Formats: sequence, structure tokens, C-alpha cells
Amino acid sequence: MTKISILGCGWLGLPLAKALIAKGNSVNGSTTSQDKLSILKDARINPFLVILSEVEGNFESDGISENIDSFLAESEILIIDIPPKLRTVDPSSEKKVFVEKIKNLIPFIEKSTIQKVLFVSSTSVYGDNNGLVTEKTIPNPDTESGKQLLLAEKLLQENQNFEATILRFGGLIGEDRHPVKFLAGKENIENPDAPVNLIHQNDCIGIIEAIINQSNWNEVFNAAAPFHPIREEYYTQKAAQMNLPLPNFSSEKSNIKKAISSKKIENSLNYQFKLENY
Repeated sequence: MTKISILGCGWLGLPLAKALIAKGNSVNGSTTSQDKLSILKDARINPFLVILSEVEGNFESDGISENIDSFLAESEILIIDIPPKLRTVDPSSEKKVFVEKIKNLIPFIEKSTIQKVLFVSSTSVYGDNNGLVTEKTIPNPDTESGKQLLLAEKLLQENQNFEATILRFGGLIGEDRHPVKFLAGKENIENPDAPVNLIHQNDCIGIIEAIINQSNWNEVFNAAAPFHPIREEYYTQKAAQMNLPLPNFSSEKSNIKKAISSKKIENSLNYQFKLENY
């Protein structure tokens, strides 16, 4: 049995915790909502209220510091799965809110029993790189979220007190989450011939389990299904399958045709994607 702490039991973290517990692991899970503590407890997750702050030394308020120490206590692996949520941040501001949160978290990791950190990131760190994108592709983020994720990745991987693996997911989909729901019925949608780079929740969980079960850390993995239909065909088909209004795409072709390669995951982790989910 491995004891694992999951920082962020949300859309992915909660079912991930359940899957890990089903495999015989002990899981500490965090939430920022007092109301959600009972949901975690009912799922046999050890529940903790943990709210990261971008202000240095601000963990002491409301006993948050004690919660972080207890949340990490006796765990060998920490999975960080918290979104940057930077929509309200002024891009021109020098304040790196998400980066500061990770920076303030690191001292707590250093003094804990954590030996390995798995940081859930995003392929947005590559920006609009054209062509096939592998782990050897140099990141070039063009969004504030992507920029701060990349900085957070570096903070974790450069730390000598623990091993850190970075997992960069493509667009997240699942039974209750699919981008076609936002595109349905919209007009003049850009990039009709750009490749789709998606990953299903079940594959996200499967890949994380595969990383936990292998011995090599300090790695970077891209994770998107090896299935890259063009946007117009894929989303039109999906809208029809879900009985949604069909999206209408622009006639202008895309100059950016980024396709995320997951060959490293398939080869290094011997992982097979569940393509029937797409």
C-alpha cells in the first residue's frame, strides 16, 4: 500500500482518488470547500481543507498551515492537480499568482515525508507550436496560464529535495465534460482544419496510475490521445451524436496545426489509450 496525497480533489482528482483507493492505496485529499469535506470522507478519502495563498507566510490564518502539514504527513507521493484560474488576473501585472502559490507550498513539501511529486500541467505550455509536438519541443506559452504553469513546472523539477514528474494534458473530456457543448450552434468558429488534441478522464487516471507504478521519475510526459481528426469533422460529428445544434466553422484555413504526440507515454509506460471513449 502506498500513501498518496492529492492536492485538488476536483473533476479529475476525486475520481483519481477513488481509483487509487480501489487499488489498495491510502489517499489524503484536499478541497478548498468546507461543504466538500463530507463528499471526500464518504469516498473513503482522508479529507483536508487546504487553501494555498500567493502571499508568503499567509498559511497560518485559520489553521491552514497545520492542515497542509497533516495533509502531507506520512505520504510518499504528492499529486498536484489545481488549475491556475487566472482569468481575472491582469496579464500586464508582474504578480505570478499561481507560481507564488506553488512557491509557498514547496517548503511544506520539503519538510514532509514526500519523496515524489506529480504535477498536472497542460500542453498549453507549448503555445501555438506548429506540427508534431513531443517532450523535446521547446515550450513557448502564449497565454498567462501557460506561462505560469511552465514556471511552476521548473520550480518543482529544479528542487533537489524530491523527484518531480510533469504531466502535460491536452484538452480534458469525460462523460460530463466535452468542448462540443460550448461550440454547439456557434458560427464562424476558427481553425476548422486544425488537429484535435483531447484526452479522456479515464486515460488521465490510467496514465497517472502507470506513472505511480513505475520507478523512473523526474520525467516530462505529454498526454493526448493518438487520435487527431480535424476540428470541423470531429465536432460536427460529436454534435450530431449528442443531438446538439451543429457548429458552423469558418472557411479560412488554419496556419497552426499542432498535434500532441504521446508516443513517450505509450512506449515508456507501456500504456494503451482507450480510444473507444473518444
